[in-house]
Parts: sequence; structure tokens; C-alpha cells
Amino acid sequence: MSDETAPAMDYDSHERTYEGFINFSKVGTIAVLNVVLCLILFGFGGTVAVVFGWLMLIATLVSAAIGIALGASGWIPPAAVFVLTGVLAILFV
Repeated sequence: MSDETAPAMDYDSHERTYEGFINFSKVGTIAVLNVVLCLILFGFGGTVAVVFGWLMLIATLVSAAIGIALGASGWIPPAAVFVLTGVLAILFV
């Protein structure tokens, strides 16, 4: 039996939820890749690389929080930290 009294779907809420999910997916993917680079710094670098690894790990957490708050352009802060961590990994590993 069909329910004739069911309310219509709220498309505005659906679109906001979808955009939030896509933003979280972008920011989360970049943050995970950055954590992998930090693990490379921890595993294969010397003392300086470990210090920079911890700094970049903290920067990843902060930039991910900022990225989630920004919305559609939220991937930019974690991407900047990812590039910086990549440069440090190339220099110190």
C-alpha cells in the first residue's frame, strides 16, 4: 500500500546535505594523504623531519577544520598544507 499522506521530499535540504558530503569527502581525502606524508616523515626522516612531521600533522588538523567550515572552496587550505608537507618530505627524506 502506498502512503498518500507522506510529505514531499525537501530538495533544498537534500542539496545542502549532498554539498556538505562532497566537501567533507574532498577535505577528508586530502587530509588522509597529508597524514600519509607525515608518516613518511616520521618513518624515514631524521630528527628534523620528525619535528616537521608533528607540525604538519597539527597543521593538517587545523586546515581540515577550516576547510570544512569554508564550504565549497574548503579543499584549498588542506591542499596548501599538503603541498608544503610534500616539499618538506622531499627535502628531509
